Amino acid sequence: MTIRFAAPRPAAIRSSTAMGLGLRRKAANDNGDAPTPDHVLRDALKHFAVHGLGAAQQARLEAERAWQEGRHEEYRHWLEICRRFDRRMACGLAARLEGRPSTNLG
Repeated sequence: MTIRFAAPRPAAIRSSTAMGLGLRRKAANDNGDAPTPDHVLRDALKHFAVHGLGAAQQARLEAERAWQEGRHEEYRHWLEICRRFDRRMACGLAARLEGRPSTNLG
């Protein structure tokens, strides 16, 4: 059995071809059209640095605690942090606590 190696085209050719076709090289935004306030993103990243993959669940717990203690501004803050990690979890929490219909759209 023979092995065939196809080397990739040089980067200069790939980028000039993309530019010649009018293609843009931009990052795709897959989290909807709503802009994320910088402070929420910063707080979410700090939270993730501390809690790792359990960050969404920990943010949900913090949001529940704030809701139960009547700190509604803090509840909304933690809900937004939870939403950055797991939209479905945040929507379910908001539906349960606020009595809203549960949707994936938030």
